[in-house]
Amino acid sequence: MKKKVLAAIMAAAMVALTACAAAAPAAPAAEAPAATEEAAPAEEAPAEEAAPAEEAAPADDAAAEDAGGLIKVGFAQVGHESDWRTASTKSCQDVFSTENGYDLSFVDCDNDEAAQKEAVRSFIEQGVDYIIIDPIIATGWDTVLTECEDAGIPVIVIDRTIDDSDKYVSWVGSDFLTEGKAAAEWLKAYADAQGIKEVNALIIQGTIGSSAQIGRTDGFQEIADREGWTVLDKQTGDFTEAGGQEVMESYCKSYAGKFNVVVCENDNEAFGAMTAMDNAGVTYGPGNDVILISYDACTAGLEDVKAGKITADFECNPLAAPTVEGVIKTLESGGTPEKEILVPDNWYALKDQIVDFSVDGNAQSMIEVTDDVIAAQY
Repeated sequence: MKKKVLAAIMAAAMVALTACAAAAPAAPAAEAPAATEEAAPAEEAPAEEAAPAEEAAPADDAAAEDAGGLIKVGFAQVGHESDWRTASTKSCQDVFSTENGYDLSFVDCDNDEAAQKEAVRSFIEQGVDYIIIDPIIATGWDTVLTECEDAGIPVIVIDRTIDDSDKYVSWVGSDFLTEGKAAAEWLKAYADAQGIKEVNALIIQGTIGSSAQIGRTDGFQEIADREGWTVLDKQTGDFTEAGGQEVMESYCKSYAGKFNVVVCENDNEAFGAMTAMDNAGVTYGPGNDVILISYDACTAGLEDVKAGKITADFECNPLAAPTVEGVIKTLESGGTPEKEILVPDNWYALKDQIVDFSVDGNAQSMIEVTDDVIAAQY
């Protein structure tokens, strides 16, 4: 902000100096009743001095725009690997639009950790007012966040968490550990209701080291250990459809006939896993060989719930941007936002797969998937 004020002062000074320079030769020009060879330079002098005045105008306009205007926001997004990520990006682009008073610089980091940190450093050089980061992995952030702090630029973290630094003003996102526990607690209640005595599960993990992967894996494993379930294998599908299919193809060969539960740590992995199971002749969904559990609950995921393919889907809400804007408005007004802000998540299934369960003693409710529910989803 100080740089913007200084720019405005310098621009105003340039205009004032130019005006004085242009005015000084005016008297000799008025005294010359007729053009002479000596008079020509006097006429040219104001023209040469006028050029800086024309250049100063854009700086003056920029200062006026900054003073009245657009809040500059830089957003370093993970990538575009899933339907969830697309919805998250669109949410930010819709909220931080020019019409809403923002100038958004957006970088798709394509799951490249180094590129994401470079994007943040670029935002610092641009002198943005706020930086939003959805961190690809949870560690390795303290140095670059210190650089943001030194530059006086507040950082807001969304979705995934940063575990090795607290140099950000707020984190906005979902409780991944609770998501993992909820999926497992639902499975316990559902298996009991269906008379399923043994659970032999395969897990397709998200990007290793991301907080979403860590929370969902650890939450599910905690309940699995408590119940004595067998987790046959865990491999990463990197939150992508292609990754989910590749891992599931390997599972179908290595564990043929040995598994009755597949847990995919996002919907896109589930889409790939379904293709692999189709090709291997493995049936899945309510009443079939395999209980398929997914996370995210995007529109396409809920469509597969309604189609009887995904047995239960546990939402991770991607629409954090309105809450992030609330954080920015709090800071703009001189307030102090909360350090951690949870966005609401819901759990989804068809009517016959809805069971009563609790997480850490807290009763959970599930939403029946209908056409209206799907139409209202992201």
